[in-house]
Amino acid sequence: MERSPHAFLLAFLLLGLGMLIHGIHAQSSPQDFVDAHNAARAQVGVGPISWDDTVAAYAQNYANQRIGDCNMIHSRGPYGENLFGGFGKDYSAADAVNLWIAEASDYDYATNTCATGKECRHYTQVVWRNSVRLGCAKVTCNNGAIFITCNYDPRGNFRGERPY
Repeated sequence: MERSPHAFLLAFLLLGLGMLIHGIHAQSSPQDFVDAHNAARAQVGVGPISWDDTVAAYAQNYANQRIGDCNMIHSRGPYGENLFGGFGKDYSAADAVNLWIAEASDYDYATNTCATGKECRHYTQVVWRNSVRLGCAKVTCNNGAIFITCNYDPRGNFRGERPY
């Protein structure tokens, strides 16, 4: 069967359109999550974290459980965990990790505490020196919100211990 030049052009244009649409979705590949974490870790002299498929499978399983309600409820599983949720755009890995990293300004290394009335434990988990394996997942919930979870192995944020 001979194909017309128009059919080939149409297929080429559709392929290009599909690639363009894929390209405009927020970047949330495993490497995007790892890079965002490692940039923050490098700033405080902590070694890199690497992607772990087992931890990622745990994160994906939990994210899938949140699709129906998108509630920001921790899994209470065997790993350290940071959660992110948002409406109104296709949030990326960098959006989530940057939100957690922004808590650095509320962390006082000298006293190993968060500023009064502030949260900083998401940040300290990102830079926890002993957490060396990472797995994250992103889902779009039924209500249109984005839910992102990152899990850390081994977990961090032990009372009385500094992250780095």
